[in-house]
Amino acid sequence: MASSRPSTDTTYHNSGHGHQHDGAHNHGAGHSHVGDAPVRSLRIALALTATLLVVEVIGGILSNSIALLADAGHMLTDVAALGLALFVAWFSQQPGTPQKTYGYLRWEILAAFVNGSTLLLISAWILWEAVTRLRAPEAVSGGLMLVVAASGLVVNIIAARVLVGTSSHNLNARGAYLHVLGDLLASVGTVAAAIAIRYTGWLVADPIASILTTVLIMRGAWQLVRESVDILLESTPAHIPVGAVRRQLEAIPGIESVHDLHVWAVTPAVVAMSAHAIVREPERHQHVLGHIHDAMRLFGIQHVTIQLEKDDMLDRERHLHA
Repeated sequence: MASSRPSTDTTYHNSGHGHQHDGAHNHGAGHSHVGDAPVRSLRIALALTATLLVVEVIGGILSNSIALLADAGHMLTDVAALGLALFVAWFSQQPGTPQKTYGYLRWEILAAFVNGSTLLLISAWILWEAVTRLRAPEAVSGGLMLVVAASGLVVNIIAARVLVGTSSHNLNARGAYLHVLGDLLASVGTVAAAIAIRYTGWLVADPIASILTTVLIMRGAWQLVRESVDILLESTPAHIPVGAVRRQLEAIPGIESVHDLHVWAVTPAVVAMSAHAIVREPERHQHVLGHIHDAMRLFGIQHVTIQLEKDDMLDRERHLHA
């Protein structure tokens, strides 16, 4: 708003730390919004997957297995995804600046988008190769394929176990976890195909296994891309109904109405809200503000910016420009 705003028009901001101030809000250069990223888990998973990548590439070439090479292709994206996730886990903890008041938290979302998009592209290539193999099956060394696939299954189980605890509250870690989980599923299919080829000679099992597992992987990758795009577009988080937020605010004694209500996520763990609320009695502002912060905690909203107005400032501006 313009500087001519009356004294009863006050903006309050709260980040869950019990402070408020007049005017525009700033989060400060050293303000931390999230806990330490899962660096140790990512390092362990990266070491495991990088080792397995080399093994699967060699094994896929020697055994002529498209399923193993498909798994190696996913493993390559895993190595890239985990490396990127590890970098972002460090970079996102760097302090904010006057130009980047939220710091670098959004790098987590960008990394998740890149990971999901890459996985979709790799999956499309694998599906194409698998369909080609269905039309013209090629000889596969089932014994070698089985040994490598079984090794991959064990490594992927360990890596998934390492990452699962951190994937629920960090989109960056979830992207890395989905890559590893996708490889775990692929390894299961590859082991099954290797057994079928080794003991029945059914060569078509190789491309079928790669198709089934890739379809499963694409579902998780698409969800990751969609969620990261929603956050980058500052869409309202799916689990927060804006109508319920508005009703909760307007039910607070002293608030006549609420307008310009926005709810968005900086990351899945950092949800913000801003709104204008008309409170006719200036002496009730502090009391109303306390109720607003309590109400927003019910929705998991940590960052609250409220402009309390005696009159509707939008109506005032429309009058001035009429």
